[in-house]
Amino acid sequence: MNKIKISAVSYTNTKPFIYGIENSALLEQIDLSLDIPTDCAAKLIDGQVDIGLVPVAAIPQVPHAHIVADYCIGSVGAVNSVFIFSNVPAHEIKTVKLDSHSRTSNNLARVLMKFHFKQKVVYTTDATAETDAMVLIGDRTFGKKEQFAYAYDMGQEWMNFTGLPFVYAAWVANKSIPQAFINDFNEALAFGLSKRRELLSELSAPADFDLEDYLLNKLDFELTDKKREALELFLSYITKL
Repeated sequence: MNKIKISAVSYTNTKPFIYGIENSALLEQIDLSLDIPTDCAAKLIDGQVDIGLVPVAAIPQVPHAHIVADYCIGSVGAVNSVFIFSNVPAHEIKTVKLDSHSRTSNNLARVLMKFHFKQKVVYTTDATAETDAMVLIGDRTFGKKEQFAYAYDMGQEWMNFTGLPFVYAAWVANKSIPQAFINDFNEALAFGLSKRRELLSELSAPADFDLEDYLLNKLDFELTDKKREALELFLSYITKL
């Protein structure tokens, strides 16, 4: 049987998933690569992999896209790793530097700025540009909040705006996957999540960042009906940008 090719994100928030996969019989059935979110999405869109833990904003671009797991990268309110960092209050932001690592966070920033904060904003991907604010995600945000006058946690701002949780990334396939594999895949992901406390002892604790609170409390991995509702609402807002 051909191995199923899987791309996953190489951030701390996916460590439980990777641990579960690497400590299951699935490892013999797959080719696993670890990528930044944009590359993960590109591989799935281009057919280089069969399943990807992709930023949800990329789902409409994935041929034959369908979610194949009961788990995701999500939060119910603040997530503490997806931010708009700013030198001015939100209602004064006119320019924003986007993060090259994730289209979901960039689109979430656009949605929040337009529909929540009601601001007309100019965006740039120029890493050298001077802007009022910047989007930053993942491990690169750890311990950074104190460096900015304002830190808008986009998970919390989305909750303030919609009353819903948020899904940052989901396990998406671009072709039919055998149900037996999906069952084993869910089991492996659940096992990894059950080992989060053990994982903490193996991870380097960043300065000025509560890694235990992040993995056990801020991140919410269940792909609930409310998260699915939020996902559909978010994708609908993207079409209005």
